[in-house]
Amino acid sequence: MKTATLQNLHPEPLPLCQLPAGQSGRVRTVTGEPSFCQRIRELGFGERAFVTKVGGRGPFICVVNGCRLALSHDAAASILVEPSGLRA
Repeated sequence: MKTATLQNLHPEPLPLCQLPAGQSGRVRTVTGEPSFCQRIRELGFGERAFVTKVGGRGPFICVVNGCRLALSHDAAASILVEPSGLRA
């Protein structure tokens, strides 16, 4: 039987651009210029939001709050997510 470790319960956040296609995660932090952070939160990528990376190599197609959005590599790199381990 496997024992749960802190690493398994709370994986390190990674940039959304590095999240594997089809996997979901929870937004932990948005980094960058204040105007960028405000706009990306207005689009639904606020802290604690769930996001699924559908695919792409840039622009990345993501689903957040039931909406499909395309993000540039730079934008996706500025959104840190905690992988949930759930596959879409």
